[in-house]
Amino acid sequence: MTGSDAVIGVVGAGRMGRGIATAFALAGHQVRLLDLRQRSAQDFAHLAAAARLDVERDVAFLAEAGLLDAATMARVLDDLLVAPAAEASALLAGCDLVFEAVPETIPAKQEAFAAIGEAVRADALVASTTSTIDANTLAEMLPGPQRFMNAHWLNPAHLVPLIEVSPANVTDPAQVEALCAILRGIGKVPVVCRSSPGYIVPRIQALAMNEAARLVEEGVASAEDVDTAIRVGFGFRFAVLGLLEFIDWGGGDILFHASRYLSGTLDPQRFAAPEVVERNMAQGHNGVRDGKGFYDYQDMDLAAYRAGRLSEFVAMLRHRDMMPAIRGAVQ
Repeated sequence: MTGSDAVIGVVGAGRMGRGIATAFALAGHQVRLLDLRQRSAQDFAHLAAAARLDVERDVAFLAEAGLLDAATMARVLDDLLVAPAAEASALLAGCDLVFEAVPETIPAKQEAFAAIGEAVRADALVASTTSTIDANTLAEMLPGPQRFMNAHWLNPAHLVPLIEVSPANVTDPAQVEALCAILRGIGKVPVVCRSSPGYIVPRIQALAMNEAARLVEEGVASAEDVDTAIRVGFGFRFAVLGLLEFIDWGGGDILFHASRYLSGTLDPQRFAAPEVVERNMAQGHNGVRDGKGFYDYQDMDLAAYRAGRLSEFVAMLRHRDMMPAIRGAVQ
């Protein structure tokens, strides 16, 4: 199923469902975007037209950016079928992989998985796209839960590479790798995490967004300046270095002392360093300079590693036309 011959079903024709459908259609898969709500023919026609228009706009943008030609654009739209509830069961039976993308409520999920479970083949992979509900809770709604896992996409789904894959306790590890292989096949970057509220990105993102809002609320800076700081400071660094890798570059002890100061001056709970940071300090594992931190650097060519990361950073700055002023710099 790693090739473009796999048939993909997406249950739920909202924004996320449309983005997932676009991602797979771009990669050459036959995609069935399925609406489970009972609607009049007129209402469904409006929904289908809106869904196809959204996909067409996204694909047209890629064409304008020079990433695909008119023939490819036409092929993508041909590969996408938007179908009503009455046709869902028959179409699901022919799918190799089905994504559930209905609203984030338990009743909506139960209804969707009842329909999916009744219609799909026993060997079809099934994934939710929830950003909030525990994978173990959802797995109980589906016959054959060993082939179920969560796959959390980030908007815009057809462009953002990351997908957080979260298996339930009963999920077969081979099925997790099968889904990850399919996702890699369309150019995505899957990461696997334990089923936990917020998974990875939403959990980190919620803290960062709330803190940004507090800065404005407290009059520390304007919304414009907070966002500028994120775009040209925070964002640039963490597009090259992951958060934990960045801790290792600066030193876990630096984070510990900074957290201690902020805890004492702002909020003792919100800014407290986790135990792992203090434990690493006690063991002399503060990061790159100690040869070990969250990552092991002992057998690494550190000069080449640093040069590689800095080269990525410079390339990004050049792309955004934000290189520092350098007198006599080569043009």
